[in-house]
Amino acid sequence: MTTLPAVEPRPRGRAGQRYVSDFTELTRRVQAEGLMGRAYGFYWTCLGAAAVALGSLVAGMLLLGDSWLQLLLAGALGVLMAQLGFLGHEASHRQMFRSARWNDWTGRVLSGLLVGISYGWWMRKHTRHHASPNQLGKDPDIVSGAVAFSAEAVASRGTVGEWLARRQGFFYLPLLALEGLSLHVSSVRHLLDRQPVRHRWVEILFVGVRLVGYPVAVFLLLPPGMALAFIGVQVGVFGFLLGGAFTPNHVAMPIVDRGVKVDFLRRQVLMSRNITGGPLVHFLMGGLAHQVEHHLFPGMARPHLRRAAVHVRRYCAEHDIPYTENTLVGAYRHVLGYLNDVGLQGRADTFACPLAQAHRV
Repeated sequence: MTTLPAVEPRPRGRAGQRYVSDFTELTRRVQAEGLMGRAYGFYWTCLGAAAVALGSLVAGMLLLGDSWLQLLLAGALGVLMAQLGFLGHEASHRQMFRSARWNDWTGRVLSGLLVGISYGWWMRKHTRHHASPNQLGKDPDIVSGAVAFSAEAVASRGTVGEWLARRQGFFYLPLLALEGLSLHVSSVRHLLDRQPVRHRWVEILFVGVRLVGYPVAVFLLLPPGMALAFIGVQVGVFGFLLGGAFTPNHVAMPIVDRGVKVDFLRRQVLMSRNITGGPLVHFLMGGLAHQVEHHLFPGMARPHLRRAAVHVRRYCAEHDIPYTENTLVGAYRHVLGYLNDVGLQGRADTFACPLAQAHRV
């Protein structure tokens, strides 16, 4: 776990307003550059390219017919589904259009009808994550599941669970291939749950058509064994890329204990990690490589995040706020080592971020 240097306690009264004005000043600089504007050309190009790619893959499947080369197309389809998932994520943040309605329905079509994920479920879960990244009891992304992201989660497991947790870093990457299946299952559970769901029947229709119609079409086109392999490869690649893009953003960054409050700027910067790299890395990350900037300005269009990073990096240096960025390989080396370390220290006390403690309200 990355530890951060201790700082002086947060001042109260008028002096405490500095922590509010810190973000206000940063926002002013970003807005002065016009970085909160829309990027219609980028998103219409992405949507058009995705439509062409999907049509081409369907045509390729029809032309190939009964051939194991179909698995190559399955992998390509998994890549496309991940990219559509990223676009759905951006629509949920109102990055694409000025109209909230346009963003919401674009997100529902992309996420539900094309990818097979409930837009409402994703919105509810992801909103909670953005509000309290890496905070125990608040961030749903660090809730104990197949993988324990905190020592507290390991300590609550039985003997078999602890044994697996101590080795979880070794099997984490293969588990990512199941992330796509997990997203589909969670979406169905959400839509069938008794709690209120906005546009429930529309979402059931969209997700149902995707999760039922897609396998039926594949089985009609291909022999049973090949069809199963096709769907397995597609779902595996989709889950690996989507989960693999979200993982390095916050895992192995400081975890904030329950009840601790941190000002917005530091809460978003200290718990997030940027990923450096070339065009391929940024494509695979689907706009999430600039995670710090995305958390600070969730409504900012993807093409503007790189320019915003220049201002945020400089501003953090001016105010002695640790700003974390790493290569994709370096981040994963840190992540996997941390996951094993969490398992080995499962009985230890939960890590508490020193800066979070110092700046608590």
